[in-house]
Amino acid sequence: MTDSGSDLPVRTPLVIAIDGPSGSGKSSVSKAVARSLGLAYLDTGAMYRAATLWVTQQGLALDDAEAVAAAVREMPLVMGVDPTEPGVFLGGLDVAAAIRTTEVSTSVSTVSSNLEVRAELADRQRQAIDAERHGRGFSGGRGIVAEGRDITTVIAPDADVRILLTASEESRLRRRSLELHGSADATAVDATRDQIVRRDAADSAVTQFTVAASGVVTLDSSELDLDETIAAALHIVAVAADRGPEHGADATTEG
Repeated sequence: MTDSGSDLPVRTPLVIAIDGPSGSGKSSVSKAVARSLGLAYLDTGAMYRAATLWVTQQGLALDDAEAVAAAVREMPLVMGVDPTEPGVFLGGLDVAAAIRTTEVSTSVSTVSSNLEVRAELADRQRQAIDAERHGRGFSGGRGIVAEGRDITTVIAPDADVRILLTASEESRLRRRSLELHGSADATAVDATRDQIVRRDAADSAVTQFTVAASGVVTLDSSELDLDETIAAALHIVAVAADRGPEHGADATTEG
């Protein structure tokens, strides 16, 4: 089936999974791909941030693994999947801004490394993907772009297209510094370094996102701007979706 929102000859329903380290551009690229193809968009990282905010609001110690997991299982989270304006709602309240605070950013790794929390959120992520795949969600059965940890290997290993979006540490620090501080000077980069490096180190203990698994296409955006990265991702989608998930696209796409 040819997508009405794009010149790319892709069949639907289409599930696209995008993983990669912090600051690699997963969110920006994933939303753009979803908009281009008329698909839903799921930010699984925002789910972990929401869980962190929720547990903090409950007054729980983040290192109390059992209590944190129990709270997350009861968390009234609703994820908006419109790529133009994805929302994050806790108990009916929009917390999209609240989950991006420094407090949440510095604490989320503790929650995301809780294996019981990961299992709970993984189940919710699979449900969201299945809803879009089977016509019960925002896209009307066209499909979804899901981005974040474990997506290409644990959550959606059967996705039609799986991409590992990478970039050099220097590039990732520069991008995140611009996002958070509006500058990429030495001071801003240093202020961002601990958050990026520490988050990746913590997440590496429970998930692999630095080396592509079999069938996952690596897209290195170190030397690409955002538009070029989006174009490269859409090309990967066109090739992989045409060939089928059992074949994938080229093993590596360099920037």
